[in-house]
Amino acid sequence: MKAEQDRLIQLTINGRERSWAGDEAASLADVIREGQGLTGTKIGCRTGECGACTVLLDGQPVVSCLVPAGSAQGQSIETIEGLSQREEFQTLAGLMLEEGGVQCGFCTPGVMVTVWAYLQNPALFGGDAGAALKNNLCRCTGYLGIITAAERVIALRGGRP
Repeated sequence: MKAEQDRLIQLTINGRERSWAGDEAASLADVIREGQGLTGTKIGCRTGECGACTVLLDGQPVVSCLVPAGSAQGQSIETIEGLSQREEFQTLAGLMLEEGGVQCGFCTPGVMVTVWAYLQNPALFGGDAGAALKNNLCRCTGYLGIITAAERVIALRGGRP
């Protein structure tokens, strides 16, 4: 028997319309992972501190553990699974490996989603890749490899963000 607060929520995830029946106050991270089976989005702290659950909401990086799923209706949600289908994202992934921007891998999906947002609109972060990563906690890499990979993507574009 469904609880009274359960509702049918329509979400656009990675360009596909998806439905989910549940509490609209449930975290978007839980709905993405448990309700939609997109487990690339990781859940770390559940308090918005680590950034492992970062997804794009209308192109902006958000920590999805703090976003109520019901509030994401009518917005475009992009996860690591959706972004990974893009050729330039694959270039970023390869450069992350080359530069040592990936080690244990737990934070990697959230970091890469954030770096992707930075690459799409550096001005959003004052043109600073390091500043873009301020909401992503990575205990393994020290961030230098991540930032270098982002800079290399920009260089491959001919210096254009």
